[in-house]
Amino acid sequence: MAKSYTEGQDKNGGQGENAVRGRTGLDESVSESPVSKRQRRRVDGAVFDAGERYHLLVERAGDVIWTVDMNMQPAYVSSSITQLLGYSAQEAMAKPMEEVFTPASFKLAMEALKEELSIENREHKNLARSRTLELELLHKDGSIVPVEVNYSFLRDTEARPVEILAIARDISERKRAQEEAKHSTERLIGALERAIQAMAIIVEMRDPYTAGHQQRVTQLACAIARQIGLSEEQISGLRLAGLIHDIGKVRVPAEILANPNGLSEPEFMMIKAHPLLGYEILKGIDFPWPVAQTVLQHHERMDGSGYPSGLSGEDIIIEARILAVADVVEAMASHRPYRAALGINKALEEISQNKGELYDSKVVDACLTLFRGKKFKFEEHTQIGNSLDRIYPGALQS
Repeated sequence: MAKSYTEGQDKNGGQGENAVRGRTGLDESVSESPVSKRQRRRVDGAVFDAGERYHLLVERAGDVIWTVDMNMQPAYVSSSITQLLGYSAQEAMAKPMEEVFTPASFKLAMEALKEELSIENREHKNLARSRTLELELLHKDGSIVPVEVNYSFLRDTEARPVEILAIARDISERKRAQEEAKHSTERLIGALERAIQAMAIIVEMRDPYTAGHQQRVTQLACAIARQIGLSEEQISGLRLAGLIHDIGKVRVPAEILANPNGLSEPEFMMIKAHPLLGYEILKGIDFPWPVAQTVLQHHERMDGSGYPSGLSGEDIIIEARILAVADVVEAMASHRPYRAALGINKALEEISQNKGELYDSKVVDACLTLFRGKKFKFEEHTQIGNSLDRIYPGALQS
């Protein structure tokens, strides 16, 4: 914070002279004492050395040091502004601050300043506080320079803010690194999705009667998730889980999956094992979402009557609660080897009657809104379904 600079008196009562004075609020005042010439030379030398040292620190710093008054008029800017924005210090001093920022960043800076000034009205406040913002400045050539700005108030003897001290650091390299990391992550996720799609095709090749089931369940599950306000990040994970939620069925004999005569108790127990088997397949993959847990829990029910763990209520993650409803609706509405399609109305009746008991109430309401209010329809020929039809001709003609 700024110091209060007053003229000191020497031992003889005379007024001392400010050796260094500046608007940055960081220079020091030194009063001369009545000493011998030799001693005075030492004192003068010490003052010069300290001032020169400070000047070099400020002027040679990579960061730009800026001070403006409370009307946003520049009071000082270090020469490092030339490297950052291409202006000389004199040119930068002459430019209004709103011409230095991009419009959006100037608005953000003014809003932050307004917040800081409102804090000044509080009885108890931290006088040494500072704030850091990421902003965009305009280079002399018209290009945009991203910066991180740390700013604080310089205060008078009454602790009132009189100037704003800002230290701006070029973060162009950091932003480039972040963009490269983002693109790298997107490429990795893209490769992961393609691998997931291949796994889904393998599952559906073994069970052509339910070809496209996982894809259609995923369509509905993602639509429900958006309806109830899940983030796009969560929906990304839900989509991957939906595409392979039945992957555990690769461990179930194909003749059981395609049995048109119904299942015996032992066969049904094998089918019921597929969530756990799917979890065992997926648990070693370091997904950024709870994909394996979603697959494991998608047959759990709100009252604890589901499988494989008998979880209930909030112990079932939201992604699995959504997938459970989407899975039931799609399964009942579609043809199966052991029965004809029951139809969408029967499926919606099932989730309505068991809302809050077997199925999450909020998820059911969202699903009903999609079908009855927004006329949701399953897309039949999806990317995975088309790929499957090429590999396994006739798989979609069920």
